[in-house]
Amino acid sequence: MAAVDFNQQAVAFATQAETQTFLKPLNQAGLELFKAFPFPTRKTEEWKYTSLVALNKDNYNQAIQTSDVEDCEPLYSIADLNANRLVFVNGVYKQTLSNIEVQQGVTLVTFANATAEQQSEIAEKIGQVAETKRNLFTALNNAKASDGVYLNVAKDVQVIKPIHVVHVTTAQANPASAFSRNLVDLGIHANATLIEQFVSTDQEQNVLLNQTTEVVVGDGAKFNHYRLNSEHESSLHFGGVYVDLNRDSQFESYQVLLGGKIKRFDILVNHCVGGSHCEMKGVYLPKNKQQVDIHSYIEHKAPNCTTNEVYRGIMADQSKAVFNGRIHIHPDAQKTLAELSNKNLLLSIKAQINTKRELEIYGDDVRCAHGATVAQLNETAKFYLRSRGISAQEADIILSFGFINELLDSIPLEALRIKMRPLMAEQFTSDRELTKHILTDGESA
Repeated sequence: MAAVDFNQQAVAFATQAETQTFLKPLNQAGLELFKAFPFPTRKTEEWKYTSLVALNKDNYNQAIQTSDVEDCEPLYSIADLNANRLVFVNGVYKQTLSNIEVQQGVTLVTFANATAEQQSEIAEKIGQVAETKRNLFTALNNAKASDGVYLNVAKDVQVIKPIHVVHVTTAQANPASAFSRNLVDLGIHANATLIEQFVSTDQEQNVLLNQTTEVVVGDGAKFNHYRLNSEHESSLHFGGVYVDLNRDSQFESYQVLLGGKIKRFDILVNHCVGGSHCEMKGVYLPKNKQQVDIHSYIEHKAPNCTTNEVYRGIMADQSKAVFNGRIHIHPDAQKTLAELSNKNLLLSIKAQINTKRELEIYGDDVRCAHGATVAQLNETAKFYLRSRGISAQEADIILSFGFINELLDSIPLEALRIKMRPLMAEQFTSDRELTKHILTDGESA
């Protein structure tokens, strides 16, 4: 099957789809952008190390079968998390699984349930931050956007409960695609936390999930963001988060990405006005033959802004990871402070990591730094642990977990931090006896 078939199938799929009237301008613009995209090959710089052959073998541009899964809460449950929860199963909102209690000054609604006034707000704001120059799947999301979550926080409002948006996919008899969208708008001095969680049932998925989140953080506002990907390793996921920061605003992001057949994640942060700060931390742990591809773009367009970006990856078996971090300092972005660190650990001679850091600087009064490492487990440290009666396998697990533990411990939301530790430990072994030294009794329960 020729590579161009995916584009043709996607265009036909998007053209036939029924969408909501207020989203049709976005859909049409996205479709035209997608039509102009050539299908990525190994010669396409943004896709150089990620093969999309899987998209050419089966027709994923087909409607997904909705599911009435009512017993899927264990897949996404986070103990002691008091949050407003919205659950989507195969891209369809499930009110029976959701729980929303909105405080004054906060709008939290799905696109399908929005009032006429809210629809007008969504239509005005959607598509304004998401960048489509590098990623055809964001353009395709524009073309197919039909439902999603709209969060609007008024000036000076501090959202008490985190917003927990869950995406569940289920096994499909035929290849299919699901689409979803989040739109977040924080007013001046507002504060909100969004948790995006992606899970799946424990069967071969046959699903391509395409998800995009757009965020505008107002002057002096703070947005805390968590993105957790733990779908089945057969999943295909193309996701993007796009953020505009205004004067003295803050964006803190924590990402945990387990592998899939293809897992591509793009994150773009625009420092639009002076004084803003971006703090991004991420962990990726592919194993078996899984693949993770992360592309981050930080655009410093204004002076006196800061960025601190830290990513760590552990690749096992025959897995593959790609990390591309780009920081662009525009001519007017004087007094910028930006740092990027990417450290990687290879647990197998067949595992791969392709890491690339880019600094493009057009200002002469800035402080920028970047660094990357690729290493294997330290043999001296392993010997030290072995000499104290710890088995070789457990020593490997302790050292591997220690490599990412610093980032896990820095997660400020306690319920999420406790959830992540055993989940990460499970990536190294299913034998709890081998993780006894890295988990407390309370966290391993």
